[in-house]
Amino acid sequence: MYESFYGLTAKPFLTVPDPDFLFWSSGHQLAVTMLRYGVMTNAPITVITGEIGAGKTTLVRQLMGEMPPDIVVALISNMQSERGELLHWVMMALGEPFEDVPYVRLFGRFQDYLIARYAEGRRVILIFDEAQNLSISSLEELRLLSNINADKDQLIQLILVGQPQLRELLDRPELRQFAQRISSDFNLGPLSEPEVEGYITRRLTHVGASWTVFPTHTCGLIFEATGGVPRLINILCDLCMVYGFSSDRKVITEDLLREFLTASERHGIYRQFKSIGASPRAKLVQQS
Repeated sequence: MYESFYGLTAKPFLTVPDPDFLFWSSGHQLAVTMLRYGVMTNAPITVITGEIGAGKTTLVRQLMGEMPPDIVVALISNMQSERGELLHWVMMALGEPFEDVPYVRLFGRFQDYLIARYAEGRRVILIFDEAQNLSISSLEELRLLSNINADKDQLIQLILVGQPQLRELLDRPELRQFAQRISSDFNLGPLSEPEVEGYITRRLTHVGASWTVFPTHTCGLIFEATGGVPRLINILCDLCMVYGFSSDRKVITEDLLREFLTASERHGIYRQFKSIGASPRAKLVQQS
């Protein structure tokens, strides 16, 4: 819609996870390091948590793209315990048949699959995205699945990615044995104010921006409005660029950002953006 107006080759602020746009904040660097460490050391269980929109799924996609051919990766997204047996989800993610099979036989089939991959010199990693939706019984079942070994070799690894509620769940006394098997974990926080500007610049330059669309002070206000959450930054920047396009303004100034936020508040949309009217930065700008 506005790409040619800003001289871009594509929309820079889509909310779909895309490793090509990955911005390596300090938090994202540490998170992916912990993920890689878990893979390299054959850690039984790795846990990554973070708020909604923090970039967890993008990191998972990045990790999957790095996997060598001797590792089989199965991604299980948005599994909920009341929507089918856990082992059914796992087998479906591995591309294996699972319909109309009693659980004991299906477990044997899963075990045979792991042993066959081990005989090929390969190992299996199961990644559960939105893992906070798993029940206690499902997590305990996962722990039992992770016990399948060949002598001293671990045949299967688990990576759990989810919102902060996942940590609360894993702190439950019933999951003490599960928690004891976690070898690598990290909580991904929001971007800092300087990182927000770097994040916005990174996404714009990736699609060919040749001038500064979001000046430094505007980026500071975006940090205040979004709390540094990447998904909210994407939504706000995208809408600001639409607003700028409709107003024939190629630079998103502080005034333009305020106009948009005021309009969105008046019409009751995008309430997740924080008010910036009373902030010290806002008062300073208003007085200048």
